[in-house]
Amino acid sequence: MNYQEAISYLEGLKIFGIRLGLTRIERLLELLGRPQDRYRTVHVTGTNGKGSVSAMVEGALRRSGIHTGFYSSPHLVSYTERIRVDGQAISEQDFAEGMTVIRAKIDLMLAEGAECPTQFEVLTALGFYYFAKCQVEYAVIEVGLGGTLDSTNVITPEVSVITNVTMEHADKLGGTLQSIAENKAGIIKDGVPVVTAAKGEPLSVIRAVAEEKSADIFVAGEDFSSKFISCDGRVQQLEFSSELLGIDHQPYELHLLGVHQVENSAVALMTLRLLHNIDARLTMETVTEALRLVSWPARFERLDFGAQTVIVDGAHNPAGMRALRSSLDAIFPAEERVLLLGILKDKDIDAMLAILLRPNDTVVVTVPQSERADSAADLLRRVAPTVQHVEAFEANKEALDRALELANGEKLLVIAGSLYLVGGVREMLLQRKG
Repeated sequence: MNYQEAISYLEGLKIFGIRLGLTRIERLLELLGRPQDRYRTVHVTGTNGKGSVSAMVEGALRRSGIHTGFYSSPHLVSYTERIRVDGQAISEQDFAEGMTVIRAKIDLMLAEGAECPTQFEVLTALGFYYFAKCQVEYAVIEVGLGGTLDSTNVITPEVSVITNVTMEHADKLGGTLQSIAENKAGIIKDGVPVVTAAKGEPLSVIRAVAEEKSADIFVAGEDFSSKFISCDGRVQQLEFSSELLGIDHQPYELHLLGVHQVENSAVALMTLRLLHNIDARLTMETVTEALRLVSWPARFERLDFGAQTVIVDGAHNPAGMRALRSSLDAIFPAEERVLLLGILKDKDIDAMLAILLRPNDTVVVTVPQSERADSAADLLRRVAPTVQHVEAFEANKEALDRALELANGEKLLVIAGSLYLVGGVREMLLQRKG
């Protein structure tokens, strides 16, 4: 297969939808020679923040001279973004070659009478296969959905990370906060330490599973924490403390913006401290250098175009919107805002809008690139009672043009609501900048 044929094959697998379970991925990986066992891993789940934490951990490992893999989802523009080695996305040629190998193994599975793997399972297998081929030393693996039955849950990591637990994907994860927490706690392995920022009932669930698995647990706000010191709109000044580790107010700078990144970076730092215990190459010097440099596209990402400042954020649920609103209020409190929004119809749209919008905001609504997208007309209807001015455009380019016109270099432009929107719009912005 060439790259286009590989993408067509992947797209064809969407007919199988989301089918949680490990039987298919385990058989596929067995036929590939269990590539996931050939390197050390860090496994990261959580409702929000798992991508940012994964990026920080991978960046610190790489800055320490360690050969790294990074598997994440979803992508913003290209499937190749999901599979990275030493910070570089897999090439289209390597993607196609890996898919050719995997498709042959899938044909064997089908000949055995097995079910065809889902699209996410095939991408997971490709990531694991490619990391082994590249002989990475560590791979940071971000969970796709939940934990227990997610196709990434076939590894035994050095550290399991659960950023937080809130109500999302409840229809697929049991319908309650407790069942969602149980699913995410499913990544905990016997004797493998756990780092978490979960609170309340989810934390109780995670503690119980950790105790059952004889896994040491390290909890944000109890065993470690980070404190916000200042932010100049481009870099955050923070301090990390852990009485457990004998660390008191250790300063560091963080390139990632947003109040939620204070806790996320604390989780990453605690995880890296545990990894330091098994790999001395990972030092506080290289970790702090990495945090000063690490970026994670479309997560409260600041882009400047002359006088126009744009914040691109993939917030797509109430918790994400809460983090976005808090960060905007903390870092850009006085600025008038133009918001370019597109949201999926299966999200809690009214709750998201109630959290994010201010009465004096100007809003442009459009349609994310997904069959699950809410229509521009419906989103306009929901937004209209809340703000002073709202317009709707079906086409993302027209919506972006109008939002930039309304912001006019004088107001802050915020693009949010769905990764299916911000990925493409971000690409349009970068093409203009180029």
